[in-house]
Amino acid sequence: MTVDQDDRRSTDDHGHDVIDPLCVGIVTVSSSRAQADEADPDDPGGDTIRECFEDEGHEVQERVLVRDDYSAIRTAVRGLVARRDIDVVLTTGGTGVTADDVSPEATSSLFERELPGFGELFRSLSWEEVGTRAMASRATAGIAVDTPVFCLPGSKSACRTACEELIVPEAPHLAGLATRHRKDTTDRSLSAYGDE
Repeated sequence: MTVDQDDRRSTDDHGHDVIDPLCVGIVTVSSSRAQADEADPDDPGGDTIRECFEDEGHEVQERVLVRDDYSAIRTAVRGLVARRDIDVVLTTGGTGVTADDVSPEATSSLFERELPGFGELFRSLSWEEVGTRAMASRATAGIAVDTPVFCLPGSKSACRTACEELIVPEAPHLAGLATRHRKDTTDRSLSAYGDE
């Protein structure tokens, strides 16, 4: 799907901007998978995210696999949010409490606005599934370059819960709101002005 975002923009029953269907970017964070010599490494979290979005008519535009490294994660997310053909970005993996779990720090360094309600709601839902272990999740979300970004654990179950219960239902609205100021405007980036 390479349909322009403006052509996918509409309003919901309450008059709020929505972008539907969404174009999605997924970053899987896993040193072991990134170092594997396999052409198509096992990626249960990323596969679950893709499935949840595609089941609702959205399209995954890009999937990236990076190691558990602050710079690698930040670079991958920054590259996706800079693209005009990506409406929402999700990372999977690296949200725990070990020394190499740096996905929340790497992604939140790009946030212009945080969405603290996501992490709160996710941990509440996780409490129902895993009990007190939910407190170890540092799942977070925010807006970076007008793009909603969600930072999820790597487990298939956590990705399914987050996507089905929270992200997929709300992401079209969040993407619409985050980009509403761009509606009916032209590109004002420096590249639009050429070399004069």
